[in-house]
Amino acid sequence: MQESFKETLTLDDAIRLSGPMQFNIMLKPAGSSCNLDCHYCYYLDKAQIYGGREPVMTYEVLEKCISEYISANDVPEVTFNWHGGEPLLLGLDFYRKAVSLEQKYCGDKVIRNTIQTNATLVTPEFASFFRDHDFLVGVSIDGPEDIHDKYRKDKGGAPTFARVMAGIDILYRHGVQYNTMSTVNKASEGRGLEVYRFLKQLGTRFMQFMPVVEHVRYPLSKSGKPNKSARPYIVDPSAEGAQIAPWSVTSREYGKFMCDIFDWWVRNDVGRYFVNLFDCTLANWCWALPGTCSYAETCGGNSVLEHNGDLYSCDHFVYPQYKVGNILETPLREMMSSAVQARFGIDKRNGLPYKCRKCRYYFACHGECPKHRFSRTESGETGLNALCDGYFMFYSHVAPYMDKMKELLLQKKAPAGVIPWARMRGL
Repeated sequence: MQESFKETLTLDDAIRLSGPMQFNIMLKPAGSSCNLDCHYCYYLDKAQIYGGREPVMTYEVLEKCISEYISANDVPEVTFNWHGGEPLLLGLDFYRKAVSLEQKYCGDKVIRNTIQTNATLVTPEFASFFRDHDFLVGVSIDGPEDIHDKYRKDKGGAPTFARVMAGIDILYRHGVQYNTMSTVNKASEGRGLEVYRFLKQLGTRFMQFMPVVEHVRYPLSKSGKPNKSARPYIVDPSAEGAQIAPWSVTSREYGKFMCDIFDWWVRNDVGRYFVNLFDCTLANWCWALPGTCSYAETCGGNSVLEHNGDLYSCDHFVYPQYKVGNILETPLREMMSSAVQARFGIDKRNGLPYKCRKCRYYFACHGECPKHRFSRTESGETGLNALCDGYFMFYSHVAPYMDKMKELLLQKKAPAGVIPWARMRGL
């Protein structure tokens, strides 16, 4: 049954694959280059794919990418997502050129830009540029100082919290739109509400919480044994010698972290502050498309373009076996509509074990991101999400409130109407 299911192609798949082209690209103009050395960063080691070099995107690749990305999307609005590594390492002139090229090739399409940064390199000049060109800036910050500095160090091992806060202050004073992305790691466990309240104080109204569950392999010492005093390499879970990284959050603690935030949010902040997981859960509860591929039934529409034009199926799968092609050799539209990319996206659903497909919360979770599917079910099937228990805890906990918000939406009322109901329910 499991093997035959892997070949399933649904009507929704067929409609999506044959319909107008629409996809997102995460652009890595500086590759994995970064001024920080965060313990849990899954991208720092990608330089190994390119012989240890970390060159930057050339003007030729930049222009090719911008022109083809705009033309290949059959939608009226196209968003450029600048990522890293640390994208600000390229300097302001690079983004001035990028915006100029966007204007050159946009035609009648609306162009938007987002950029994800650790904020340590933000200057008043960068902030003014972001404001003037309506960039949405995502700031990577994990919470209060002791949580943030536990794993987010610079190349010299020094803490980074003060520099990140200084960058946020510059963005705030220059009127730049910004939101936050925070990892949920071992240092975060048991402190969900504290982290949430801290982030609110930073002036952000949109928050994304990313669970850290990584696999590492330590370099070998001269004796041939793993040297656990050295910086480990983050590797594919299937790699020989891979083991769970010590900074990974446990499944139950991740579920508790998100439940603790939800309990405050649903009684006080619905409609005022927005948490990615909560928004996606409500969307799936209402049978709408979630805003994040992790919680969609299939994926494949969010790829990565490296500094040299290499296209990979997903940001979390930048390994040689997931390389789709190179934009200097194959048109972007052709790569994104290829059978390889389609299979990658559909396998998100078809690779799930039977336990997931029969789960009452499958519609909300969809197995989450394939990068976390390295556990086994009780019957021995592979592909179970390592965070399954935590997600089941979360969905079970929020179900009554999601039902109520869905009811409000069906009545054409704002979901914030759940707040007084939730307060009463909690008495």
